[in-house]
Amino acid sequence: MDRSLSLELVRVTETAALASASYMGRGDKEGADQAAVDGMRSTFSGLSIKGTVVIGEGELDEAPMLYIGEVVGCGEEGELEVDIAVDPLEGTNLIAKGLPNAIAVVAIAPKGCLLHAPDTYMKKIAVGPKAKGAVDINAPVKQNLEAVAKALDKNIEDVTVIIQDRDRHADIIREVREAGARIKLFSDGDVAAAMATGFEETGVDIMLGIGGAPEGVIAAVALKCLGGDMQGILHPMSEEEVGRCREMGLSKEDVEKVLTLDDLVSSDDCFFAATGITQGDLLKGVLYLGNNQAQTHSVVMRGETGTIRFVEAIHRLDKNETLTEVLKKHKTFMPNR
Repeated sequence: MDRSLSLELVRVTETAALASASYMGRGDKEGADQAAVDGMRSTFSGLSIKGTVVIGEGELDEAPMLYIGEVVGCGEEGELEVDIAVDPLEGTNLIAKGLPNAIAVVAIAPKGCLLHAPDTYMKKIAVGPKAKGAVDINAPVKQNLEAVAKALDKNIEDVTVIIQDRDRHADIIREVREAGARIKLFSDGDVAAAMATGFEETGVDIMLGIGGAPEGVIAAVALKCLGGDMQGILHPMSEEEVGRCREMGLSKEDVEKVLTLDDLVSSDDCFFAATGITQGDLLKGVLYLGNNQAQTHSVVMRGETGTIRFVEAIHRLDKNETLTEVLKKHKTFMPNR
């Protein structure tokens, strides 16, 4: 894929972030999510690709969202065909409450190279580049922590594990504490949590837990670009989720299979982009500067070269036609002009 596509993807996540940021702290997570979707979809329409959404926000009958199977881009016949995974607003509760780490995310790979994950839960383990190949999702927690500590040349007491603050993780939290490692709990947004393992400045060494399978695929693209590692096992937690797996033709063996990073994203020729919406551990949130200006902070990565770029941009909100149309639609929450 053309390397120039990376900056085009940043435009997609920037617009989603700018469209939803004015909802911060207003308690309307549905409105914020819809604004992010509208911004992302509008910007996608100008990209010279033939993209199909394989990880999205719903099925065909949920058309207001970027639904699974939706075709995006303005590419002509013979142009680049890609799989697209999106989360226009990861952390709807975070933005509604004005909490950190809400982000807009896009990941792409050549057609057929992203796992078409059912909308179910997934058991996950993720680490950064220095611990690549050191972990095993089926190994005991303590064994994985010891392996990561060795790979990072740390004492286990200095290893930090990021875990979502959910009752289902009570046993993992207990085992981590018994092993002596440090824990950082987060409320929502496990793409951001998995991505944090790939950046030493976040202080996060390993992610453990059970989260959404679609988010697992998006996170896998980020870790592929970062040179990190991830494993997952589908983990349906209800009969409805079991049914979703069956509808996708997955057998019991498929559901129980350990999915490696290459199973989740099978090509190095992939891109990942994210823009901060609220202030976060890695990305700054949208900052309104007055005089119709706002600042964004994004990261964009390319798997084939391992290039990681941080992009800070100042936007003239009244001169961005795409964004202006989206903000008009959501005029109740337009920033003061």
